[in-house]
Amino acid sequence: MTADAEWDGPDEEKVSARLNWLRAGVLGANDGIVSIAALLVGVAAATPPDGVIATAAAAGIAAGALSMGIGEYVSVSSQRDAERAQLKREARWQETRPEWELEQLVRLNMDTGMSEATARQAANEQHDHDPVAIHAKMHLGIDPNGLVNPWSAGIASLIAFTSGGLFPMLTMLLAPEAARIPATFAVVIIALAVTGFVSARIGHARRRIGVARNVTGGALAMVITYGIGTLFGTVV
Repeated sequence: MTADAEWDGPDEEKVSARLNWLRAGVLGANDGIVSIAALLVGVAAATPPDGVIATAAAAGIAAGALSMGIGEYVSVSSQRDAERAQLKREARWQETRPEWELEQLVRLNMDTGMSEATARQAANEQHDHDPVAIHAKMHLGIDPNGLVNPWSAGIASLIAFTSGGLFPMLTMLLAPEAARIPATFAVVIIALAVTGFVSARIGHARRRIGVARNVTGGALAMVITYGIGTLFGTVV
């Protein structure tokens, strides 16, 4: 294997893009699974009619999906607006104080371990190529060519939450009445194990820890809402 092949192996841009979709997609599905499962287990524990469970499921998925989608859109829009404002300010500084910005880049390069001579040569070459982009990346931590898209993030979250919520909803509605809570627990645990595994794999994290954390959190949420539903059902 050549040195170039080794360098091109991990595509950092693709990893970054996958991490963005992980946040909006896999985690959105995970939220849908846990939120709807916890809601329905709590409702079912109070032993209401099937129609009430179906209504709670539909309302919960609609409310959660819209909340996730709109919330993600607003959050990412705010982030992108802030990044654009910083880029404009950086461009203005490049016009009004180019020497100061060059010296700042020299210092930033030196912070990575370069000698002053090497850092200055690199800074001059970087400024000749695209001073705004290099300062945005090294000083602000912003990639001008990789600004997040609020529409794709919002839609991905909405779809992911809906998809995740369908698992506990269908299980609760289709399983026999005596088995619907245990069946929902089982299906949700499996689904959470899958989303935990996928999120850890995409993010190159430890898979066992990701799965264990996901399953434990979801199970705890269902146990708590089951206890609340049982308490209210008994009181009523």
